[in-house]
Amino acid sequence: MQAKKRYLLVSVGAGLLFLVYLWGLQIGEFQQQPYQYHQYHQQDYQYYHQSQEVYQPQPQPQPQLQRGPSRQPRRWPESTHLLEPYLEGGEQEEDSPRLHHQHTSPRERRAIRDNMYKNRRCRMETCFDFTRCQSGFRVYIYPPQRGEEISESYQKILSSIEGSRFHTVDPSQACLFVLAVDTLDRDHLSTQYVQSARSRIQSLPTWNDGRNHLIFNLYSGTWPDYTEDLGFEVGQAMLAKASVDVGNFRPNFDISIPLFSKDHPQIGGGKGYLTLNVMPPSRKYLLVFKGKRYLTGIGSETRNALYHIHNGEDIILLTTCKHGKDWEKHKDSRCDRDNEEYSK
Repeated sequence: MQAKKRYLLVSVGAGLLFLVYLWGLQIGEFQQQPYQYHQYHQQDYQYYHQSQEVYQPQPQPQPQLQRGPSRQPRRWPESTHLLEPYLEGGEQEEDSPRLHHQHTSPRERRAIRDNMYKNRRCRMETCFDFTRCQSGFRVYIYPPQRGEEISESYQKILSSIEGSRFHTVDPSQACLFVLAVDTLDRDHLSTQYVQSARSRIQSLPTWNDGRNHLIFNLYSGTWPDYTEDLGFEVGQAMLAKASVDVGNFRPNFDISIPLFSKDHPQIGGGKGYLTLNVMPPSRKYLLVFKGKRYLTGIGSETRNALYHIHNGEDIILLTTCKHGKDWEKHKDSRCDRDNEEYSK
């Protein structure tokens, strides 16, 4: 009996010693993991930077023309630092006036957006009928009503389409429809604002909630809020708009266009002088802009940040705060300096 007890005690003791041994191995591996992890990533980090130092693509030599003296290869300026965020270090209060939509409540702006953009999830595969384009890409322009006034800018757009090979006078052959109603200026205080745009668009025989339609717009709403109120429902129509709000823009469906003036030429422009494919081009100025710097409303955030990339050498960006009757009420600390540079 005592022999059995001694045998049982020895077995239990051996089992306990084995468990302690296994526990000690686990502790040792756990303590080595941080060092191994650090050593592994340090080797990976060194290998990455060594590979970056070894692999440095060199520019391909450009063939030199026999006529004229040889030129040294020119490179694009290293201006990636210009893309750093601008609102760091307490600049937000100066550069971004908090006066946007000061006359419109968030509920009113949301109601306007929901009423205009009821189909905010529209994409080409959901709100565009590709079966109408099987016979080719043809664009149909609705005939204007008698006595209808069309702005010079919108007439240039219509004339450009009518003069292209894509225009058709047969709506049954059309893949895309363009309105004859001038929708470029939807500021209800503007003299070019079409009051009856909503009823006229809704009465179009092939409107079909805007499907396969393209609407052009440059201005919407009224200063200083610019709530993008077009005065009619866009529906499933594509919107080619300038200064569109990022919350209203439908990716892969809407089109962002630049804000151009009525003096913009309809066809072509000045004769080009590019004779050699030299990159970057041999010009004194890389970027030049001169215009108004909106202190409030749409576009103010962008134009208030232009001075960050102005270097006075090859990038010249001159802005003035003199916009609107009460611009002095909203002037910031840079207005006097900007106005002086602008007037030179």
